[in-house]
Amino acid sequence: MKAFLISDNIDTQMGMRLCGIDGVVVHERDEVETALENAIANPEYAVILLTTKIVELIPEEIAEYKLKLSKPLLCEIPDRHGNSKIGETIDAYISDAIGVKL
Repeated sequence: MKAFLISDNIDTQMGMRLCGIDGVVVHERDEVETALENAIANPEYAVILLTTKIVELIPEEIAEYKLKLSKPLLCEIPDRHGNSKIGETIDAYISDAIGVKL
């Protein structure tokens, strides 16, 4: 099983490549959709890493894939700019699930 990266910048791709993770750099919505569909169709990929800016381009589609697919795992990662609000998103998911604001 392998991991695959869909990134919006070359720096993140190069860093992941040093770790042995292949990936692509895309910037437009249609490019992101195509790259994600191709990665999901590849049975070798168990994890697909997506930078925050990529997730922001197609949030509805990614949410739908996360709900429907058991494999691969779609995982959002912050890029080198660190503007991610992943913690707030996780808090919102937990709050919705248990019905209590954290």
